[in-house]
Amino acid sequence: MPKPMDAQGAAAGPARDKSTPHHPYTQLRRCLPYLLLLPAVAVFAVFMFYPLANTVYLSLFDWNMISPVRTFVGLDNYVSMFTDPNFTKILGNTLLYIALLLLFNFVAPYVFSFVLTFVIRRGKSFYRGALFLPSIVSLVVGTMLFVWLLNPISGPAAQIASLFGMHAPIWSTTQGLVIVVISIITSWKMFGYNFIITLAGVGGVSTEVVEAARVDGIPLWRIFLNVVVPMSSSTGIYVLILSIVNGLQQIFTPINMITQGGPDYGSSNMIFNVYNEAFNFYRTGTASAYAIVMMALFVVLLLLKFKYVEKDIYYEN
Repeated sequence: MPKPMDAQGAAAGPARDKSTPHHPYTQLRRCLPYLLLLPAVAVFAVFMFYPLANTVYLSLFDWNMISPVRTFVGLDNYVSMFTDPNFTKILGNTLLYIALLLLFNFVAPYVFSFVLTFVIRRGKSFYRGALFLPSIVSLVVGTMLFVWLLNPISGPAAQIASLFGMHAPIWSTTQGLVIVVISIITSWKMFGYNFIITLAGVGGVSTEVVEAARVDGIPLWRIFLNVVVPMSSSTGIYVLILSIVNGLQQIFTPINMITQGGPDYGSSNMIFNVYNEAFNFYRTGTASAYAIVMMALFVVLLLLKFKYVEKDIYYEN
């Protein structure tokens, strides 16, 4: 029996449903999300995944970045790193840097944001501008400024100390004190940006809740800890991560300008020692091993954050 003809004389057949699994339109829709993600994945592969894989590869070799020959040594670079008597000091310095950076760039911005939002009534614009201003100054310029201010012989700090019959310490060669001063220099640069972000999060806390707590006679420190911090925790966790990661990167500049890791590795940390091993001692394998251990430390901190901090974050609505 002949097939029915359409208006133009073509044989009429069953229309293909675009929702069928094998239809080209359906397959295109399924592939579209992956095609949209492809540029971002390509950027990550070039600038993150490949350098990471190459760092792991280099950590297994003895190479000075000059010789055309790379000698495979396996895990010897890791063994020599962990058995180095300076490794414990460098790791301890890194953890101390993290603690100080969190104090200056996470806790302090939270306190200032709370005071500026719920305590101070006048001059808020002036205080915001004054606290943010150092963040636009180059860290190199800021480091030179602090070197002049804290000069133990002719700096303003030494002159003020002499008025009270004291001598300013030579902080750049004093164990422990050098880490504190370098952390202050870095935090002076970073504080403004973290403060503005935290201020936005604290400013989003309901004023009615805070005023109700004040009417009930609750002290300000309890309002800060029990109301403001939990209700702005989504912003706080971002500032927490930023303070650790960005802080350890920024702190490289004052270390390199002032102490070069001294005295006796007293101001060095894991990130600076990667540079020191690679470009001062030309031990690329050991530098790569330090970089991998530093990355592992970041992963551990993130896992602890996800396990103990993320579950208590408050998101409005």
